[in-house]
Amino acid sequence: MATTELGLLYRELQAAFSTQPSNLQKCGTLLPKLKVLAFTQQTAPVMLIYLLCCIIKIGLSSAGLLVPHGDANLEDLVVAREILEIGAVWSIRTKDIPSFDRYFAQLQTFYNDYTSVLPPSPREFPIRGLNLIRLLTQNRIAEFHTTLESLPLPADSLASNPFISHPINLERWLMEGSYSKVWNAREEAPAEEYKFFVDSLMGTIRNEIASCEEVAYNTLPLKDAATLLFFKSQSELIPYAQQRGWQVDLTGESISFAKKGEEKIEVPKEKLIAANLAYARELEMIVGLRY
Repeated sequence: MATTELGLLYRELQAAFSTQPSNLQKCGTLLPKLKVLAFTQQTAPVMLIYLLCCIIKIGLSSAGLLVPHGDANLEDLVVAREILEIGAVWSIRTKDIPSFDRYFAQLQTFYNDYTSVLPPSPREFPIRGLNLIRLLTQNRIAEFHTTLESLPLPADSLASNPFISHPINLERWLMEGSYSKVWNAREEAPAEEYKFFVDSLMGTIRNEIASCEEVAYNTLPLKDAATLLFFKSQSELIPYAQQRGWQVDLTGESISFAKKGEEKIEVPKEKLIAANLAYARELEMIVGLRY
């Protein structure tokens, strides 16, 4: 370990993260300190160049400066990677998506450029899978497929990796409109953190279904509306219905959908008929004059 302080804080972070449940507040305090210490050691030149390349949009491969130095300490690199991995998982547990994005971006140099130097990380594919589901929740489908194709796995082994097959199945079910399968997939998540993104997906799906209901129906029984929107009980449905401005009739156990912006347009039938007859008479007179 490069410094005694780094080693002490690192072990303290491991202990706080490994407790059941994790001490998220303590992890959040330790992570910024560890990132500063870890990346002012031998990993600093590499990480700084990486971040600068991202900022000025220079290709990392063309920079030619992200290859580990010959005197790089392998233990320090492993520690730095694990700090970032804990930070990525901590971000999901605290529901901080921008923070997850930053940690994942910083991990790319370890996952992609140091594969020949560092031992495999057991957290790599769980975190890569989380990133894939994040792209789905943000409807970034093209980027989802590009990221999937760039994974360091043979195409025929993607289905056998539970952390990668889970987002693949979610994407397919979303495209098929099999929303019930997406909902059931929550309980089949390979890690607890995956459920956060599945819940986010279901929130988007629920809003789409609700918009369709408002157009297709005037009223619906509470029970049917709860089933269509994947609520476990009618009591969960009521706050959602009130938020969307629906009228809830608890006595009649039904919901009435407010038709926002809808106006009744009366067709002036008599005027249209009279106008058509007038046009016909005028045409008849024109034809009669010519012949």
